[in-house]
Amino acid sequence: MGEVSHDHLVLIQIDGMHCHRCEQAIQRAIGSLAGVREVEVDFLSGQASVLVERGTTQAAAMLDAINQAGYRATGFVERDVDG
Repeated sequence: MGEVSHDHLVLIQIDGMHCHRCEQAIQRAIGSLAGVREVEVDFLSGQASVLVERGTTQAAAMLDAINQAGYRATGFVERDVDG
């Protein structure tokens, strides 16, 4: 009986982004974390969408990575992704 692994979506609100370089810095910071499958960052909306393998990277680690990159994570929402 193998355990089925489902992806998990984390939407993070971020303050301090002003340009595409900011997006890239955050993508690198989050993308280096274990289990991260995909990262999309939009400075205009101030949001990052992160697709992670369930049971790997926790939201707290992503928030820390954003803060360490010089930006401020102000909140997040987590959702399960089917399929």
